Amino acid sequence: MGMDAKNAILSGKTAIGIEFGSTRIKAVLIGEDNAPIASGSHDWENRFENGIWTYSLGDIWSGLQDAYANMAADVKEKYGVTLTTVGAIGFSAMMHGYMAFDKEGNLLVPFRTWRNNITGEASEKLTELFSYHVPQRWTIAHLYQAMLNGEEHVKDIDYLTTLAGYIQWKMTGERVVGVGEASGIFPIDSETNTYFADMVGKFDQLAAEKGYPWKVTGILPKVLVAGENAGFLTKEGAKLLDVSGNLQAGIPLCPPEGDAGTGMAATNSVTKRTGNVSAGTSVFAMIVLEKNLSKVYPEIDMVTTPTGHPVAMVHCQNCTSDLNAWVGLFREFAEAFGVKVDMNELFGTLYNKALEGDADCGGLLSYNYFSGEHITDFEEGRPLFVRTPNSKFNLANFMRVHLFTALGALKVGLDILLKEEHVLVDEIFGHGGLFKTKGVGQRILAAAMNAPVSVMETAGEGGAWGIALLASYMINKGEAETLDDYLAKKVFGGNKGSKMDPDPADVAGFETFIERYKDGLAIERAAVENLK
Repeated sequence: MGMDAKNAILSGKTAIGIEFGSTRIKAVLIGEDNAPIASGSHDWENRFENGIWTYSLGDIWSGLQDAYANMAADVKEKYGVTLTTVGAIGFSAMMHGYMAFDKEGNLLVPFRTWRNNITGEASEKLTELFSYHVPQRWTIAHLYQAMLNGEEHVKDIDYLTTLAGYIQWKMTGERVVGVGEASGIFPIDSETNTYFADMVGKFDQLAAEKGYPWKVTGILPKVLVAGENAGFLTKEGAKLLDVSGNLQAGIPLCPPEGDAGTGMAATNSVTKRTGNVSAGTSVFAMIVLEKNLSKVYPEIDMVTTPTGHPVAMVHCQNCTSDLNAWVGLFREFAEAFGVKVDMNELFGTLYNKALEGDADCGGLLSYNYFSGEHITDFEEGRPLFVRTPNSKFNLANFMRVHLFTALGALKVGLDILLKEEHVLVDEIFGHGGLFKTKGVGQRILAAAMNAPVSVMETAGEGGAWGIALLASYMINKGEAETLDDYLAKKVFGGNKGSKMDPDPADVAGFETFIERYKDGLAIERAAVENLK
């Protein structure tokens, strides 16, 4: 491995992927076989200033430079060479949000991240105007809210982009984004792989009525699909990225993507009728559709794959926090008896215990709402466990109900897709903390979705690896080779992960549970209202 990697580095047959996540910036270097050969990261925190969740430009650049420097140091330490060039670079970041610049390239207002729920009015009005669900965190919702607020800066906007689009612009001088990232800026028409023309027309009319000098397509980034060239690293860009000055200009960049798109690439779920579920503190599912949905659902966000296929996304605020809290309680119990506990072993034991429980959790019910849950219409939450006197209350059912409820709100959202829209799913890829204990979270998810679930060995590599793969695809794709084929053959070829089919008894049990879950929402409502 060492020599192969070293030769790949020296001959520039590598790709770098850098992703700005909400808590860390990660840089990954991949070799000729697309496996990671070096990495570096930088931890950062968003700040809440003047009522806005933001990161300063200083944070963005010092964080990027630190993550890159750490990766370059890793290369030097492992292979004894200084990184001066690579085959391609890709940037990715948390989607959505609002970065507005004037003609001189000055930031007009502090970066408004996806976390800001300050665009309620704009989100509702645009959803109605477009007949298309426009969530609050989308860039266009931020723009329209600023227009509704009569904010002074709006007339001066020359370029409006996202964090990934901003980095790409500074690296290459190009005002472009990948189609997946673009789908969180403004609704994307998968027939043309650009912004819906009729919606653009409607938005331009709103801007004209308010007397703004710009047209929306004039200020938004141009949309590219995976595999297209998205510019070359300029001298200025190279200096911004690598403060040591070793990295040379001229390296091609792939279209910058959002964390949704890189997650799809990293889990090999860009093909129609596949999807992925990321389950940790929060949980989301993304399903690649064969066609657009028949109508607008407030519970479902529409985005696209890096190649422009429509993707339905169900996002829930709560997943494993309550489950982890109960496991923590059992640890305290064991330690009270003087037993030293290994947390992995404790999770493994308790999770596996859940497989011994009754299919429907024996009549138990719990809600894992640490915070609100928009799918079931809660502004705030109260973690809650409740049962009847004749429920089968034992450890197996107790653990099972907490695993089931971790996917409860997700199931409510997914049922819209699976039962009302009759979306077909051939395979789901699971990644995140819920799947750490082998075969348990996987089995529960297969039951919730009534679809086969695979868990990849590489799922831990995350979005930085995903965007590195998209960079590699751009320079290594064969004639007319699709991204689906490239990932299947050249990246995941031998690694199918472990696949598990749904157990019919589990599926029936989850259906019984989810009816109890929906009926019991009034209990959760009462807890929110009466437990201050």
